[in-house]
Amino acid sequence: MTGWMTQPDPGLLDAADTALGKALAGRPLVTAERFGSSMRTLYAGPGPLARARPLAAIGCYPAWDAAAWPGAVLAAEDRTRVRGPVQRHAWMEEVDGEAAALLAALPAPPVVAAWYATGRLRRWAGPGGAVAAIDGRLRAVIEDKAAFDHLLEAAGVPQRMRIPALRVDGKLPALSELRRRVGTERLVVQAGADSGGRGTVFVDNDADLARAAAMPGPYKIAAFVAGWSSNTTVLSVPDENGSVAVYVDRPSHKAIGIAEAGIGPGKSAGNDWSRPWPAEAAADLVDASVRIATHLWAEHRMAGLFGLDTILTPDGRAVFNEINCRNQGTTEVSGVNQQLRGLPPFAAAHLTVLLGHRVVWLPAPEEFNADTIGVATTVGAGPFYLKLRHRGMTPVRLTGLRGSGVYRLGGAGGLLWVRPGLHPGQANADLGELLLANLPAEDVLCLPGAELGTAEALTTGPGTPFAAPHQLSGLGAAVLQALAAHLTPVSDPTSCEGTPS
Repeated sequence: MTGWMTQPDPGLLDAADTALGKALAGRPLVTAERFGSSMRTLYAGPGPLARARPLAAIGCYPAWDAAAWPGAVLAAEDRTRVRGPVQRHAWMEEVDGEAAALLAALPAPPVVAAWYATGRLRRWAGPGGAVAAIDGRLRAVIEDKAAFDHLLEAAGVPQRMRIPALRVDGKLPALSELRRRVGTERLVVQAGADSGGRGTVFVDNDADLARAAAMPGPYKIAAFVAGWSSNTTVLSVPDENGSVAVYVDRPSHKAIGIAEAGIGPGKSAGNDWSRPWPAEAAADLVDASVRIATHLWAEHRMAGLFGLDTILTPDGRAVFNEINCRNQGTTEVSGVNQQLRGLPPFAAAHLTVLLGHRVVWLPAPEEFNADTIGVATTVGAGPFYLKLRHRGMTPVRLTGLRGSGVYRLGGAGGLLWVRPGLHPGQANADLGELLLANLPAEDVLCLPGAELGTAEALTTGPGTPFAAPHQLSGLGAAVLQALAAHLTPVSDPTSCEGTPS
């Protein structure tokens, strides 16, 4: 681990590990997420929690050697040997029967940790098993983009933190009418409860509006707001008074729509938690996050992890634009923020809460949230991740590397292996180090648009991968260029074993 990571108090770790053990009650823990290495921050970071180490992992991409454990890893990619946009959305169907059989053969009914609970996951867990995730139906209600402004109003979020917006339940009016009613030239139309930027269309002309109208309504039509996008992880924990204690993590700076990184409009290229926020905006964000979490508990009895997306405007205000009621793509790396403060990642409390048990190791929420404002507004070490995509138009293989681990940029334009690694805190970006996580094996065919993994590390600022809200830093661009040097084109992908016809 880098020098910024500190060893948590052993008594606190024991309390968290013991509580999680009681919540599991002898049932094996299984992860069901796209990345087979899911929850590695919990079991491989400073003060690892032994009971958070899954007995089995089911996903799209396999765990790498450093992430392996003496259990089962069922990854769709191990069967198809292909990585691409279709595969990352269809992995559950690919392993469906095998996953159910694997879990049925475990020594006890499992606890399946996932983003949100579905009928398929409940079937995998089987009789006596449990799915430790936000209920999918509740998630759809809370994440409904068209209802978001009403949620903010009901939670008592101040008007200054709400983007001018209107709801349309029927056919979208003409662009001129929408502009008049919202009050801006550029609009953002959102619908549904999808993730990863899906369900969001930026509207500058009639063709954009037609694309937005192709989504099933109802619609939220909001003013476009310039600035840094951001993600904040929030944890709510039921307390002894019938309410919830709310813990707000430090907000990120999230780069959006970076074409040179293969990231489309409205989609995230990654998050950086090392950049400081303005003090007033950070205090507003913490206060409003507590209001929202308290409302979700009172209205829906929703507790555990959720994420809030905001925009930090050029004049230093925070305005909300979305809620994600579940684990997120940020959950793995954002857990390092809690470890930098001597606590286990929030994910441990999330699992414990969802399994109906008490969380007894966290400090008072008022103390934690005051510290969050302090950490968020000062220069210091923070984690980041940069998404890696295959940006070309032809299939490739990733060659000349040693798999996931810690690398640095090489003099010849490629990447040089430094050491094994599993946790973002094992790489210091200020020294040129990066943890490349979830890379494909050399024999895996990577199709255009494929996820190649993530570049992760800690930085105090010089090592950030982002220079502006929609722009890579020099380091970020150099990482993508170095990775591209290891992409070997495949001239005849139809001849490759495992390639779909």
